[in-house]
Amino acid sequence: MTVLFCIIFGSQAHADATPKWPDTPVMRLQALAVLQTLNSELLSNDSATLTLDRWCEKHGLAQGQKVRAERDKSTEKPVTAEIRSILKVNKSEPVAYRRVRLVCGERILSEADNWYVPSRLTEDMNKALNGSDAPFGRVVQPLKFQRHTVAAELLWQPLPERWEMGIAIPTSGGASLEIPSHVLRHKAFLTTADGIPFSTVVENYTAEVLAFKPQPFSPAP
Repeated sequence: MTVLFCIIFGSQAHADATPKWPDTPVMRLQALAVLQTLNSELLSNDSATLTLDRWCEKHGLAQGQKVRAERDKSTEKPVTAEIRSILKVNKSEPVAYRRVRLVCGERILSEADNWYVPSRLTEDMNKALNGSDAPFGRVVQPLKFQRHTVAAELLWQPLPERWEMGIAIPTSGGASLEIPSHVLRHKAFLTTADGIPFSTVVENYTAEVLAFKPQPFSPAP
């Protein structure tokens, strides 16, 4: 009972500590701009882990902490023909699977499914990936890899379609914005400096990327 109480109380305390975004037209516009900024930063950088490191620090999500990975060893997903095609491997080539949550402090910023080719990594890299919760991007950083985005999708639209044409923006009368659990999805693959693919990922970014106090909008004079 005590353990259960601590889990529930801890989760509630964490939720209460998360800053709320007021449900106003300006805040909805600001939320969209923030999501588009994160999307742009992910698209223009090779490492999602390092991008989230900077995001976490910039927005004060966890003072002085780096993003870490928490592995989900209970989940397994098959290696499809499409994945093998992206990785350019035949049916006999082993492909490993790794599911992690990228966490900053106590905040889960993304949940990622990663399929990779162990034979294209070093022995030390494979040991680190198999025996620790180290983020994939940090482990394979010596490969000087390049990230190639296949798809980027906003899972939440704070503003209605054609809002820029004067369509009314609905609000909840001063309450907080209802932000869904996941707000952004990226699909990408990684290649070595020689252009050889070795990993493909599906990343789902959570509402926790917005877990900071929004600043009031102040137009320039």
